[in-house]
Amino acid sequence: MHPTVRLEDPKAKCPICFMDLIPATASNSSLGPRGLVISEIAMALAEIETAPVEQRAVEHEVPMVGKVAIDETRMAYITAWVGGRLDRLFVDYTGVTVREGDHMVEIYSPELYVAQQELLQAIETDRRMGESSLPILRESSRKTIDSARERLRLFGLSLAQIDDVVTSGKPDEHVTILAPMSGIVIHKKALKGMYVEEGTLIYTIADLSKLWILLDAYEADIAWLRYGQDVEFEVRAYPGETFHGRVAFIDPVLNDESRTVKVRLNVDNPDARLKPDMFVSAISRAVLTPHGRVVDEQLAGKWMCPMHPEVLSDDPGPCRECGMDLVPTSELGFVADDTEAELPLVIPVTAPLITGKRAVVYVRLPDREGPTFEGREVQLGPRAGDWYVVHEGLELGELVVVQGNFKLDSELQLRASPSMMNPEGGAAPAGHNHGGTRPAQPQQPSKPEPPPAPEPLASTPEFRAGLGALVGIYSELHTALAADDDPAAQTAADSLIGAFDDLDASGLEGHPAHRWGQLAETMKMALTATQAAADLDARRATLPDLTDALVLTLETYGYEQELGPIQVFHCPMAMEGEGADWLQFSDDTANPYYGSSMLRCGSSERTLTMEP
Repeated sequence: MHPTVRLEDPKAKCPICFMDLIPATASNSSLGPRGLVISEIAMALAEIETAPVEQRAVEHEVPMVGKVAIDETRMAYITAWVGGRLDRLFVDYTGVTVREGDHMVEIYSPELYVAQQELLQAIETDRRMGESSLPILRESSRKTIDSARERLRLFGLSLAQIDDVVTSGKPDEHVTILAPMSGIVIHKKALKGMYVEEGTLIYTIADLSKLWILLDAYEADIAWLRYGQDVEFEVRAYPGETFHGRVAFIDPVLNDESRTVKVRLNVDNPDARLKPDMFVSAISRAVLTPHGRVVDEQLAGKWMCPMHPEVLSDDPGPCRECGMDLVPTSELGFVADDTEAELPLVIPVTAPLITGKRAVVYVRLPDREGPTFEGREVQLGPRAGDWYVVHEGLELGELVVVQGNFKLDSELQLRASPSMMNPEGGAAPAGHNHGGTRPAQPQQPSKPEPPPAPEPLASTPEFRAGLGALVGIYSELHTALAADDDPAAQTAADSLIGAFDDLDASGLEGHPAHRWGQLAETMKMALTATQAAADLDARRATLPDLTDALVLTLETYGYEQELGPIQVFHCPMAMEGEGADWLQFSDDTANPYYGSSMLRCGSSERTLTMEP
C-alpha cells in the first residue's frame, strides 16, 4: 500500500497502515530496469489486455460555442455630409429594410442651397461665354461648372440629383440623402427637426444576407483548426437543423482568462433565418496528417479566396467579393484524401499513463516464454477522440497494454523500478531495524499547507451550542463509518440533518449573518448527500465535503462541546490517493474511509479551538 516503506525486518508492520510487508523482489536484469515478467495466471487475474499500434487517419471533433454576429464588412453609416436641419425622416424606426438608393432623410442646408445657386450661375455664365470668341474664357467657364458640380457631389448629392438641379434651373431647398447600400436599419440616431453638423451620425445600416459566427475554441483544440475548414453548427431556434460555415479567421492572440481563441465563420443568410446574437453550438471535424494538413475530400482540386473562404471555384480567377486571386486549397493546408501523406501512428487513449509532461506506455515484448512487458516513455501528439497520436517511442504493430497498465506500474513501484510515479526508480529504504530499535518513520509525501483560517466572526452562545451538538452527531457518524456500520451511519446522517435544521442563527447580524447564509448552503448540500448515500462506500465518499464545510464553520464561529477540542485527522490514501480529512475527539486514529481494513492509517494534523 505504501511502496516507499522498505524495512529489513520481514516481521515488521507498515508504520503508516500497519499492514504486513511483502518481499521487494528485483526485476529481471536482462530486461532492463523497466522490464517485467509475469505468469499467464497473473496476467489473467490482472485482466491485462493489449492492442496493436496502428497507422490510421483519426478524426477529432472540436466542440465550440458562440454567437451570431453582424458582418462588420457589411455595415454602413449614413451621416450628414453638410450641416443643416432634418425636415423629414423617410425611415423613422429601426428594423426597416431598405434598398440601395432609397430615400432616407430630407435635409435643409443653407450651404447646399448656395452651392446649387453657384452651379446654376456658372452654367448661365458659360451660356453667355459661348457667344465669346475667346477660347480661354470658354475654357475657364467650363472649369467653373465642373468645380461647382464636384462640390455638390462631395456634399453628398448623387449625379442624378445634380442633373435634376441643372434641368429644373433652380436650387432645391431640400436635399434627399439616399441609402448607400441595401440592408436593415439597426440604429437611428436622429429625429425630425434636429439640427445636425457635418459628420453627425443619422442611421446605421447592416446587410444581414451574410453573417459572422463568433466561436470560442479551447487552447487544446487549436491544432485541429484551419482557415477554410468547414464547421457545422446549430441554433436553438431551429432544433435538429444543421447550418454550415467556413473558418475565415482564427484569432492570433489567446484569451488569458478563458484560455480560448476566437474563431470566426462566414455564413450565408439569404432568408434571414439567423439573427444576430443567437446562441450557437458548433462542431468541427478534422482529420490530420502527421504534417498537420487537414484531409477534406470536398476541397480536392478547388481554388479558394485567402480572404473569403466561402468563395470556392474549380478554376483560378479573381474573388467575386474582394477581387483577390484565388489560390489552390493545397497551399492553405488541405489535402484531398489521406493517401496523399503518411498516416500517423495512433494508440487507444487508455494505453498511456500520463503524469505532468511524461507519458508511459507498457509494451508486450514478442517472442518471450511468458508474458513480458516493458515500460517506455513516449511523446504524444494531440488526442483525437478515442485515440492518441504518437510522435516518438513506438513502432507500427507493437502491442501496448490498454487495460491493467496501472497494475503493471504498481508492480514496478513495489520493486523500486522506474515507473510512472517514480521515473528514477531505486527508492532507498525508509528505515532499518538495528538491534531491536524502533524502525525510522518513512518520509511521506508532503501534504499541501492548509489554507489560512477564516477571519473569526461574532456569534451567540445559542448558535455555538448548536454547532457543538452538530459536532457531537458528526462524531457518531465517524464512529459508525470506522466500524463499517452503515445502519448506524445512516441514523447519524438523519440526526445531522435534524441538528442542522435546529441551529438558531437568529442572533447573528450583519456580516456574520450574511456569511452564515453562504456556509449554510454548502453544509446543507453536503449533509443531504451524506443522508441520501445508497451504501457504506457512497457515504464515505461524501465525508470529505461534509468535513471541509464543518471545519470552515467551526473555525469561523467556534463551538461549545463538553468533550472539548476536536482534532483534524488526515489519510493520504483516501479518495483514491488524493487524501482526505475527518474529525474526531480521541487521539487514537480511527480511519472512517477504510474502516477495519486500514483503521490506523492516518494521523492528527491539527486541533480546532472551541473559540474562534
